[in-house]
Amino acid sequence: SVPVARAETITATPAKPAATPQATTSAQPPATAKPIALSPVRVRGKADIIDSMKYDPDQDHSAVGKASVLTKTTTFKTFRDRQIDNLEDYARRVDASVNYSEGNSSINIRGLDQNRILTSIDGIRMPWANDGAYAGSFSTAQGGVSDFDFNSLGAIDVVKSADSSFFGTGSLGGVIALRTLDPEDILKPGKNFGGITKATYNGAAEAALLNQAFAARYNNTVFLVQGGYQNGSQTGNMGNVGGYGTTRTEKNPAWYEQGNFLGKIRHYFEGGHRITLTGEWYDRQYNERTRTSEKTATSRYDTRSENQRSRVSFDYDYKSETPNALFSEAHFLAYWQSIQTDTDITNRDSANASSYYHEHLTLPVESYGVRGSATNHIVTGPFRHDLTYGGEVFLTDTYQTQTGERAVSSPYLHNNFSDMPRVHGTDLGALVQDRIGFRGADWLHITPGVRFDYFQRDPSNTASYQANAGYTGLPHGAHGSHFSPKVLIEAKVAHDVTLYALYSQAFRAPSATEEYLNYSTPPFYQVVGNPDLKPESSRGWEVGVKYGNEKRGANISFFDNYYKNYIDMQGISGCSGYYLCYGYTNLANVRIYGVEANVNWDFDDHWHTWGSFAYSDGQDTDRHFHLASVAPFRGIIGFGYKTPRWGADLSGTFALSRDNAKFITSSGALQNQWNTPGYVLFDMTGWYSPTFYKSLRIQAGMYNIFDKRYYNAAALPYGQSSSSLDMRYYSQPGRSFKVTARIDF
Repeated sequence: SVPVARAETITATPAKPAATPQATTSAQPPATAKPIALSPVRVRGKADIIDSMKYDPDQDHSAVGKASVLTKTTTFKTFRDRQIDNLEDYARRVDASVNYSEGNSSINIRGLDQNRILTSIDGIRMPWANDGAYAGSFSTAQGGVSDFDFNSLGAIDVVKSADSSFFGTGSLGGVIALRTLDPEDILKPGKNFGGITKATYNGAAEAALLNQAFAARYNNTVFLVQGGYQNGSQTGNMGNVGGYGTTRTEKNPAWYEQGNFLGKIRHYFEGGHRITLTGEWYDRQYNERTRTSEKTATSRYDTRSENQRSRVSFDYDYKSETPNALFSEAHFLAYWQSIQTDTDITNRDSANASSYYHEHLTLPVESYGVRGSATNHIVTGPFRHDLTYGGEVFLTDTYQTQTGERAVSSPYLHNNFSDMPRVHGTDLGALVQDRIGFRGADWLHITPGVRFDYFQRDPSNTASYQANAGYTGLPHGAHGSHFSPKVLIEAKVAHDVTLYALYSQAFRAPSATEEYLNYSTPPFYQVVGNPDLKPESSRGWEVGVKYGNEKRGANISFFDNYYKNYIDMQGISGCSGYYLCYGYTNLANVRIYGVEANVNWDFDDHWHTWGSFAYSDGQDTDRHFHLASVAPFRGIIGFGYKTPRWGADLSGTFALSRDNAKFITSSGALQNQWNTPGYVLFDMTGWYSPTFYKSLRIQAGMYNIFDKRYYNAAALPYGQSSSSLDMRYYSQPGRSFKVTARIDF
C-alpha cells in the first residue's frame, strides 16, 4: 500500500446577491465560509511480490545469525565500482581486516585462517581441505574455500566474531558468507528480462575474463543463468632473478583456465513464501613449470592442479507480511556438494633418465546436509521476543589417493596407495536464541543464545590404504561435542547510533586429515594423525559502536579472544621404526586482541569516501611469542567523485612493518618468521558511460601506481609450510592495469 492521501479542505465561494431596488448602497462583508472536512482516503496498491524478500543490509538479520552490529555487507555494486574480481581485490580495496593467502588458499580474519574461518556459499559450508604432508610442498594440495567465480557473487557478508552459537564448528575467527547472484539483482523494475555482459583484462596476470548473466521473469517465477570463463598466466611479483633452483625470485611461469556455471529457478507464493532450486559448477586448471624445483639446466618440473566444485541445493524461505506475526520468518536448506583437488607432478631430465617420476594426488570431499531455522515473535508482559530455533545436519566423506610411477624405485615416492583411510563424518547441531526487546523502549535489545554440536568420525579401510607402508590396522573412530553460548547487548543511544557488547564462545572440530593422516616413509620419517585430538575452542568478548547505514556510516570495535587446544604438527619422541616422527597434537593457549574501524560516507550525489583499518596482536601465552598468522596494522583510505556519466576514485593501502613474529618448527623449536617492511600503495580507477549507449560502462584502473615492492605478511608461508625460497619470490605484483567493459540491460 502507498501512503494515505491527505484530506483536502475546500472553501465554499459565496454566491453574489442579485441586485434589487432594496439593496443598500453600502458594501456588506461576505460571510465567512466554513471548511468542509473530507474523510481520509486510503489508496491501496499491490507491491511487487519479488520485492518482498530483498535483503536490506541496513536491517538487523539476527534471525539468520547476522546481527547488524557484527556484520559487514558488501554488494556487487561495490564490486563493480571498485573493480573487484577476486578475494585479493576484496582484501585490498574493501576490508582491511580480511586477507587472502594464495600460498595456502585460505582467508585470514583477525589472525586466524585455514579451517578456523567458516566460509559458506548460499548457506552451504565450503570446507578447507588439506592433503596432509603434501600441503607443505604443493599449495595446490589444500584449499576449497576459493572454489567459486567472484563474478557469480551478489554480495559478501563478513561476520567478525569468535562465535559458534549460530553457525557451529569452524567459526573461531569469523564467517565469510558468500551469496551468489539472484535474478532480482539483475531485473530492473517493471522488466521481465535483463542481463549483465562483462569483459575484463587484468594485467597483473595477463588474464582475460568473460562473464555473462541473464535473468528472466514469468509471473511469480524468476530465472537466472550465469556463466564465466577466464584464462591467463601467473600473477606477477617484484622478483628479478630468473633461471632455475631456489635462487629464482621471479614467479614460476604458468597459465590457467577457469570456467563456471550458475543456474537458479525461484518461485514466489502469496503469503510470503518462496522456493529456490540452484545448480552450480566450477573448474579451475593451473599449469605451472615449477622452475624453483628444477635441479639442473636440463631438468623440467611441471605441476598441474585442478580444483572442481559442484553443488545442487533447494531453499525454502518464509517472511511474514506483517511485522508482529507469530511466525515472522523461516528458512530451510538441503544440499549436495562435491569439492575435489587434483595435483599432478612430473619431473624429467633429458640428461638423466633415471630422475623421472610422476605423481598424481587426489583429495575429494563430498558433503550433503540440511539446515533450518524459524523465528517466532512473542510478547510476554513488558518484553518482546524474537525467538529463533533451528538445527543442522551435515555428512562428509573424505579420502585421499596417489598414483604414479618412477624410473628408479624410492621409498620417498608414495605411489598407488593412500595416506589415510576413507573417513565418514557426521555433524549435528541445534541452536536457540532469543532477541529480547522491551515494549515502549525499542532502544535496548539483549540476545542470549546457545548452540550444541556433536561430531563423529568413522574411518573405514580401503585396499589402497591397506597398501600403505605404515599400515598397522584401522585406527579407532572419534567423536566429541561442544556447547557454544553467547550474550549480545545492543543499546541505541541516539539516532542511528548503537553501542554493543558481545560475549561468545566458539570451537572447531578436528579435520579428517588431522585425525587420520598416515604418511609413512620407512625407515626415514612418519607423519601421523591423532584421533584423540580435542576440539579447538575459544572464549572472548567484543565491544563497539555502530553509526548510520550503507550510505553514511561508521563503526569501531574492540575484541579480545582466548583460544585453547590449538591443533598443530610437532615432533614425536619415542617412535619406533623411523628416524623422525611427526604428529598432530593439541598445543598452545593463544590470545588475539585488536581494534577495527570502518567508515563510508556519501557527502552528496557526487563526492564520497571510505576507509577501513585493522590492528591485531596475537601471542602464544604459554611460550610468549607473537604469532606469524597475525598481520600487522593495515588500513585502506579512498575517496572519489561521480556523475551520472563518469566517475573516478583514488585509494591508498598502507601497512606497518612486522619484525617480531615466530613459528614453531616440527622439532618444537621457535624460529623467526620473515620480517616484512611497511608500505604505502596508491590505486586509481575511472569509468565512463557514453550518452549514446547508457547501458555501457567502460572502467580502467592503475594499481600500485608507484611500482612499490611490498609483502602481504598474512600470505607468507609460515610454520610447517616455510620453504627455502628467497623472500622476494613472495612479493606482491608491481604496477598493473585493469580494463573492464560492462553492459547492464
